[in-house]
Amino acid sequence: MPRPKEFTVRLTAADRAKLTKVVSSGIHPARMITRARVLLALDESQGDAPDRRVVAERVGKSESIVYLVAKSFATQGGGVEEVIGRKKRATPPVEPMVTGDVEARVIALACSQPPPGRQRWTLRLLEKHVLVTDGIPPLDHSTIGRVLKRGRSSLT
Repeated sequence: MPRPKEFTVRLTAADRAKLTKVVSSGIHPARMITRARVLLALDESQGDAPDRRVVAERVGKSESIVYLVAKSFATQGGGVEEVIGRKKRATPPVEPMVTGDVEARVIALACSQPPPGRQRWTLRLLEKHVLVTDGIPPLDHSTIGRVLKRGRSSLT
């Protein structure tokens, strides 16, 4: 005896058309196409939907994938785009070391007079001076070069 359905999927005609286009066009990522196929197979607006096991066999994925897609559809409130699409990351995985303030201070240092006995700044010399300057995190000479190149400085 099959389990009772926890999450039901009812698609509107517009959603069905959108999902059919995603499945049939073949220009979308495989995960998106798979989730669209699962939603189309679970749709109960056209009649009774088959069991999760049957849908999993038909789509070629596990029952847990079918369950998670149905659960996501139910918790998203019926938003098809949110279910089949990727989530956008809220923050980058690592905070960037070079912010606008750091970039401005490095450019200002590079535009200043070089130390006595030197005619011009080199990237390695800038690296040594950045280490002793307060308020600037320690930066590698290659990072300083990228900052100056991005700042369109004529010093590199």
